[in-house]
Amino acid sequence: MLDHEIDSTDRRILNVLQKSGRISNADLSERINLSPSACHRRVQRLEEEGIISKYVALLDPRKLSRPTTVFVEITLSGQADEVLDAFEKAVARVPDVLECHLMAGRADYLLKVVAKDTEDFARIHRRYLAGLPGVAQLHSSFTLRTVFKTTALPVD
Repeated sequence: MLDHEIDSTDRRILNVLQKSGRISNADLSERINLSPSACHRRVQRLEEEGIISKYVALLDPRKLSRPTTVFVEITLSGQADEVLDAFEKAVARVPDVLECHLMAGRADYLLKVVAKDTEDFARIHRRYLAGLPGVAQLHSSFTLRTVFKTTALPVD
């Protein structure tokens, strides 16, 4: 639960920070037309309330030799809490998995995996994915091209 409502000034701050996380407080305050001290207090409050959870550097996977993105649908052998917990703990330790989502629908989980190429994905599949606890089926889909990608949430 939030200590306060998000107003239009908070929204402007969040929109700018999502696109330019390293912007100085002086530049941010100028962009949103607010005094530097008031801007700093608002950003601190947004951080304290967990609305801003962290600041990160977004890396280019191609420049780090990880241009291949694979979405892996996983169906487990059962839905018991122990099966789900064991799977979730194990998949969190796979270094090439960027995201893991518990799904409603035909698959139990959807993973986003990065790899150097198809050979590298085969290694990841053999070494990690095929051995995850409780896995009954795996279906992999290779991305041909990323048409659109953002980390910015709509805050309007």
